[in-house]
Amino acid sequence: MSQPVTEEHDKSHQCGCGSACVPEASSPPAPAVVPQGVPVFRISTMDCAAEEGEIRHAMVAIPGLRSLNFQLAARTLAIDAPSDSMPLALEAIRKAGFKPVPISEGDGGAHDDHDHHGHHHAHGHGKPLLPSGLPRYALALLLAAGAELVSFSAPQTLMFSGLGMALAAAAIGLAGFSTYVKGLAALRNGRLNINALMTVAVSGAFLIGQWPEAAMVMALYAIAELIEARSVDRARNAIKSLLDLAPEIAEARQPDGSWAQSPVNVVPVGAIVRVKPGARVPLDGVIVSGATSIDQSPVTGESIPVDKGVGDLVFAGTINATGTFEARVSTAAKGTLLARIIHAVEQAQGSRAPTQQFVDRFASIYTPAVFALALAVCVLAPWLMDWTWMQAIYKALVLLVIACPCALVISTPVTVVSGLAAAARRGILIKGGVHLEGARKIKVIALDKTGTITEGKPKLVSTELRDSEYSESQVLRWAADLAGHSDHPVSKAIAQGLGQSGNGQLEGFTALPGRGIEARTDGLSLVLGNHRLIEERGLCSPKIEERLAEHEAQGRTVTMLASSIQVLAIFAVADTIKESSREALAELHALGVVSVMLTGDNIATAKAIAKQAGIDDARGNLLPEDKLAAIEELQKRHGYAAMVGDGINDAPALARADIGFAMGGAGTNTAMEAADVVIMNDDLRRIPEAIRLSRRTQAVLWQNIALALGIKAVFLGLALFNGATMWMAVFADMGASLLVVFNGLGVLRSNP
Repeated sequence: MSQPVTEEHDKSHQCGCGSACVPEASSPPAPAVVPQGVPVFRISTMDCAAEEGEIRHAMVAIPGLRSLNFQLAARTLAIDAPSDSMPLALEAIRKAGFKPVPISEGDGGAHDDHDHHGHHHAHGHGKPLLPSGLPRYALALLLAAGAELVSFSAPQTLMFSGLGMALAAAAIGLAGFSTYVKGLAALRNGRLNINALMTVAVSGAFLIGQWPEAAMVMALYAIAELIEARSVDRARNAIKSLLDLAPEIAEARQPDGSWAQSPVNVVPVGAIVRVKPGARVPLDGVIVSGATSIDQSPVTGESIPVDKGVGDLVFAGTINATGTFEARVSTAAKGTLLARIIHAVEQAQGSRAPTQQFVDRFASIYTPAVFALALAVCVLAPWLMDWTWMQAIYKALVLLVIACPCALVISTPVTVVSGLAAAARRGILIKGGVHLEGARKIKVIALDKTGTITEGKPKLVSTELRDSEYSESQVLRWAADLAGHSDHPVSKAIAQGLGQSGNGQLEGFTALPGRGIEARTDGLSLVLGNHRLIEERGLCSPKIEERLAEHEAQGRTVTMLASSIQVLAIFAVADTIKESSREALAELHALGVVSVMLTGDNIATAKAIAKQAGIDDARGNLLPEDKLAAIEELQKRHGYAAMVGDGINDAPALARADIGFAMGGAGTNTAMEAADVVIMNDDLRRIPEAIRLSRRTQAVLWQNIALALGIKAVFLGLALFNGATMWMAVFADMGASLLVVFNGLGVLRSNP
């Protein structure tokens, strides 16, 4: 996930794969919103900026092309061009090695048969003839191993050679068909990318009789690519789970005054809708009748349900906890706060592209250099070194075999997979190597409060009895009785915290919306309510005000039990900090990471919790789009930014941040889908562990890359000066591969 960019900007920095990624200067800018009537195509093998760059390059010469709108998360491309240019545009995309499918046809097949980054298998109406994904490449690897076995152990007869070549060809066909298609397309267009290198290197190895090597290289390359898989598909699921939040049906008042169920998308602005207890609010609106308590945590992230009455705003997707109310719709279904969150997630996901492996970045230099060197040896050696033409061709192909990027290709995934496995053992689910590599770069980390730093559940944290004629046990029993008869989360926390049965007989129990509750017991009229209620009853005093201010400064919600003449007890409820949070923040600071809290709660609560947890900066009263803006501001100020959250309100910020951490146990599906890392046990201490593991993995990665390139450099020198034979070429490649595998597996033993 990169910093926000517009489509017309150079995308090469997003995936770093050099020339393959750089859009042409003449590429038309892409609008933020697809205009009505512009055809949209699904391209199942397009999921990173490298492929976007290939398509842009292919489309440069299309006459009249107005704009290209790429949505990598959904693998879609909107092409705004004259109708007579559209066939040319589609043909250009096909020539680049991609298959565009009109969205109307593709909708029914949203589950495209794509197994990973750039590998697509066409199929008919029945089951595919060949397995896809990992089983396909495992089979290819087995066939390649069989070819190696035949080559080394069987007698070199025509029959066994034919068997070995058949096994190798089958392995290459299974693992490398799409690589060949893309490689040939790249070569035709004069673009030397990793696919072109693989195509020529594997073909060269096969031509000089090293078919086992060719098969093994292609199988390992395909599996290496598979390891970087599927993260883009998460965006679709994130959007789907957001859409599931909003009800599809609203109970709307009809012109004759009756009530009827209507689809939310036909309910007009200004209509009156009715929402019963336990139901989700269907549309944004303003309450015109009734009062209730609403759980807004799915949208605003507030830890404690908010009391709502006439004139208050309610949001689609929030949960009506207590009373029935009527609201006047203020926004159509497409413009609700929830719809804006969905749009923000789409935009944030669409602006990010998976970083290419170092091999792809390096290929823009390495590949042309290898091609040029091999060509120079083939053409010049007969003149300069008195070799025969066959010797020169043989040496050139030896160079290509030595230069085969097998060790280089597997140096990254072996190390990364080891890091991912080590993380998984610690309860850290990292969605791909790019995020494992990225965690080491974190400069600032933004954290949601509720459910992330805190438990996410209100608890009774303070009970203070005032002087009165009644005994302590009597006062606590009355408070438990009243609290136990209320469904309000604060009352429930008080009842649970007091540990009383709360089964006393109450008379005249009355809910006081937005204030509290009232009842008679033991011949006494009592109220259990908030500051507003006690003030209205004229029972506040300077000493009570002082105590309330102290509690509120600590971010607590205060409730009081009072008789008709005095306050009997003060109860403070708060969302308590997790035991692990303070330790986690201290570790992050030790790693040089700045911490910022972003919460929907009020600023006083935010600052109080931040002080207790040891957080550098706290910002409150934030809606989802505010959190998104905060992430963008932190990226500009500090650089690489992470976001930690557990709610749907965090999803846009999680998607836009350079790396997003979701708290998995309590987190919503949307947060988990939008995030790059899921902390399965909700322990914040896993985040500094992930950063340390990332740094260790990165060190091993560079060791492996240096090993792979160093060994190749030595043998390239030997080959040029007539000191390397074919078996040496194989040894250089496989020996380097074994070294980087063993070194990479060392990360598994890491204890972050």
